[in-house]
Amino acid sequence: MQLLSGCLTPRLQEQLTRLGAWMPFGKAAVMFQDFTRVEVSEDYAQQHTEDAGTAYVAVQTAEVERLERDTPVPPAGEAKQCLSADGAMVPLVGGAWAEVKTLAIGAVAAPVREKGEWVVHTQAVSYFSRLADHHTFERLALVETHRRGVETAGQVGAVLDGAEWLQGFVNFHRPDAVRILDFPHGAEYIGKMGHAVYGEGTPESQAWLTPYLHRLKHDGPGEVLADLRALTQAHPDLPELADHLAYLEKREAQMQYPAFQAAGWPIGSGAVESGNKLVVEARLKGSGMHWARSHVDPMLALRNIVCNDRWAEAWSQIVVYQRQRDAARRAARQQKRREARMAVAMDRLTKAETLPAPALVTTEVPRRPDNASAPTAVVAPPKSEAPPRPAPNHPWRRMPIGRAQYQPARPREVAKL
Repeated sequence: MQLLSGCLTPRLQEQLTRLGAWMPFGKAAVMFQDFTRVEVSEDYAQQHTEDAGTAYVAVQTAEVERLERDTPVPPAGEAKQCLSADGAMVPLVGGAWAEVKTLAIGAVAAPVREKGEWVVHTQAVSYFSRLADHHTFERLALVETHRRGVETAGQVGAVLDGAEWLQGFVNFHRPDAVRILDFPHGAEYIGKMGHAVYGEGTPESQAWLTPYLHRLKHDGPGEVLADLRALTQAHPDLPELADHLAYLEKREAQMQYPAFQAAGWPIGSGAVESGNKLVVEARLKGSGMHWARSHVDPMLALRNIVCNDRWAEAWSQIVVYQRQRDAARRAARQQKRREARMAVAMDRLTKAETLPAPALVTTEVPRRPDNASAPTAVVAPPKSEAPPRPAPNHPWRRMPIGRAQYQPARPREVAKL
């Protein structure tokens, strides 16, 4: 098995990353030691987990670029599909807060009877989350909408709140989707009008609101909006009533709740609201947590993996990316060292070329007379192979032990026969 960078085996790295995706890094390090008898620090658990998340963000971004470039045929989607998107706030370092956007896609299940009413749920829900502006988010979400076959699904319903960017999101991914204003969101604006007139939280306000919500769900927005117009005209001293009414009138086509329920569509965005709590807030909004902005998307990517039950598939992609990245880094370092050595060699060569050439010095050899005898060659005596001995006046010779060691060997006396 090919190793990854770090001091852990690939299997241990996978286990540590998975724990870090589910719980705070300190607890993950403790539980990792309990399970594996391998001790790691909280900082190492955080660094390793976020590095894996960064790798998966890169994998998904590369997939988006491939989809935009090659435009492959998307897989077949469900016969009836529902999508919702919403935002949740996460704390950043320095006391700031930022909105994380989450997309939830699910298959529409058959209506069921709950508390005397027919209710429609979505099943097999998957999520995609990023800390990004709405234009970037709608582009990056292509990796999930393509996978779930939103483009090829038989029918798609988009249950959303009233944010304008969500309409652009639906236009980008499925322009013909049935657009439904989240019922609790519409009820919230009607409730604001009642609070303005009768006081927030008062029994009169609640008594006024309850029948309006029942009529909105079962009869539609027509008569409800007519009554709200009359209420606004009766209270010209409350300008907020006109603002709330304008908000609802602009979305009247998205509040046809009786028709939507009859067609088998959900009228609440509970799937994405649950996703905000499960995917985002359960891991990134704990007590005392503050995230660097660059660390949010890696953790969101890992949260999407574990909440979508795609760990095995995603981890293999993470490992391939990390090995390729590490190999590229090693090659870059080697190339940098080669270039440094080449620069040193070229610098030396340049300096050698700029130095002045050494002057030639000639020595005149005296000429030997013709009748002079040839010089006798002097042969150097062969070097002794005996080890060197200290000088006669060396202090070492004055030491008893030294003299004893350098006493010449005495010939053994031959026993007389």
